Amino acid sequence: MSSAGATAAVPEPPKRADARRNYERLLAAATAAFAEHGADDVSLEEIARRAGVGIGTLYRHFPARQALLEAVYRDQVDGLDALAAKLLTAESPGAALGEWLRAFIAFGRTKRSMSSALVSALGKDAEFLSACSMTLRTRTEELLRRAQLAGAARPEVQAGDILRLTHGLIMATEATPADPDQSDRLLELVIGGVLAERAADA
Repeated sequence: MSSAGATAAVPEPPKRADARRNYERLLAAATAAFAEHGADDVSLEEIARRAGVGIGTLYRHFPARQALLEAVYRDQVDGLDALAAKLLTAESPGAALGEWLRAFIAFGRTKRSMSSALVSALGKDAEFLSACSMTLRTRTEELLRRAQLAGAARPEVQAGDILRLTHGLIMATEATPADPDQSDRLLELVIGGVLAERAADA
């Protein structure tokens, strides 16, 4: 792993309330900007402007673009991890798996340019990226297994199948931007193919 990746993994000391607010504003602004324009096509000055802070404040929190990319990516993965923990206690395991797939696809649509930028900076085998991928795969496995044990998902489906299907769905719909509703239609087809209860109703 690169020294930059190692530095990002060191826990930071607690921030003052105003510093925490600025940090959260910068994360939110960067997340929105990267989703709209791609991780490589937005200047740090534009992100600072969106967050309502000066460029010096941005650099105090994120000394380089890579640090900001890692923080945004990690924040989104942490959000999915928290969602999965909640879904694992949901009343309906099948509905919980469906909600997870929708959230996972939404994340995938916004993370592609960040993933490419991070792979370029850190390498595809970087510990940071591997840890994030393991979190998402583990949560997918847990939610799928719970749905299968409840008889709500097809027993032959594997977590790797779902990850490949969602990746393919994202790639396919990016190639047809003239049909903005296609992504939702395809997602419902994927969910319908995974959930046993939907197959039984067909």
